[in-house]
Amino acid sequence: MINSNDLKNGITIQADGNIYMVLDSQHVKPGKGAAIVKAKLKNLRTGSIAEKTFNAGVKVETAHISKKPMQFLYSMGDTYYFMNMQDYEQIELDKSTIGDDAKFLKENLEVEIIFFEGEMLGMNLPDKIVMKIVATEDAVKGNTSSSAMKNATLETGMVVQVPLFIKQDEEILVGTKDGKYVSRA
Repeated sequence: MINSNDLKNGITIQADGNIYMVLDSQHVKPGKGAAIVKAKLKNLRTGSIAEKTFNAGVKVETAHISKKPMQFLYSMGDTYYFMNMQDYEQIELDKSTIGDDAKFLKENLEVEIIFFEGEMLGMNLPDKIVMKIVATEDAVKGNTSSSAMKNATLETGMVVQVPLFIKQDEEILVGTKDGKYVSRA
């Protein structure tokens, strides 16, 4: 338990049966009445962002989350297999649990999985991932008016827009935040 006055960015708390990470907090002293703490919170289960107000000095329950370095091994159907990099224990996660991050997973990719009391809350991917292009069209002559792009299919099946000079079997960097081409590898 911590005091609501001590809420800082990055702290994880439990409130209303959910687990939140504090994104921002402000201590407010209105002209009349007691001081309050306004906090902007991210729900770690759903990803939604909410704003909550706490009375100053109220105790808030902390949530102790653990982050484990894991390596993606392989997938079979909608099941994804990961190995703990410290004790070599393997876990399997369903595609619905992983969500949109599944399109970035390739064999031997190291990720960080966030757990709360055995429940998987999320996954931290590297900022950029090296991917191989398995299929792309040839550049069309005269299609170079300004920053011309073409579709390229990556080894995971994801399709990204790349510049015309990129060819099949090249490796590129893809940003995991927006899923866009960054540069050649």
